[in-house]
Amino acid sequence: MTLLDTVSPDLSTVAPAVRLSGVSKRFDDGPTVLDDVSLEVQQGEFVCLLGASGCGKSTLLNLVAGLDAPTTGTVDLPGGRAALMFQESALLPWLTAAQNVELALRLRGIGKKERRARAGELLELVRLRDAGDKRVHELSGGMRQRVAMARALAQETGVLLMDEPFAALDAITRDVLHEELVRLRASQRLTVLFVTHNVREAVRLGDRVVLLSSRPGRVAKEYAVSCPQPRRIESPEVAELAVTITDDLRAEIRRHGGQS
Repeated sequence: MTLLDTVSPDLSTVAPAVRLSGVSKRFDDGPTVLDDVSLEVQQGEFVCLLGASGCGKSTLLNLVAGLDAPTTGTVDLPGGRAALMFQESALLPWLTAAQNVELALRLRGIGKKERRARAGELLELVRLRDAGDKRVHELSGGMRQRVAMARALAQETGVLLMDEPFAALDAITRDVLHEELVRLRASQRLTVLFVTHNVREAVRLGDRVVLLSSRPGRVAKEYAVSCPQPRRIESPEVAELAVTITDDLRAEIRRHGGQS
């Protein structure tokens, strides 16, 4: 099998974790942001969404998260809900790292003693065992995103939605968190839908990369990433596929007159 395979949207006969069927989104009297998007994410799959700015990647994620409703079409999550991570950690600055994680547990109705213990376990899972008592301003950018990841895992949804969570981090920190996410995805059996502008990041992380067209967003192409994990972002295999996808992305931008 080669590294690059263009695949059809129906990847498996197994019931998907996320299913979008003919989804379109238009805000008030403005232009259509998403147009007739059909996409399935299988249980345990890691799918990365790529496209030019304004193509509707974040809008699509918000629809899956239930923060907005499609104008037409349907969004189905058999598990009922998903956890969402943003580009910014969105931690509450007056709470400690552990208290930020506990908040997600509290909203699920978990008692004080149990949620303290569980928050400690989750912080240890993201390698922040000794940071529970630290306030947000005492944490580095990478540590904040680890806390945000622990908070997302506390929701125990099995489906993790990530909207450019590493975009603001330096290259070394981002690479370390890539490794952590791959580890957590495997150990926690997560299904991940990941939005990024970084083509190499998408190939580094994903089982499949979905390219959206520009304004409105439609599924333009899909790519199966066949090389096994762990991968390195600078590896020749990742670079080869990233070049192909980048060329296709540029062609989509030129075709629709958009800008990246």
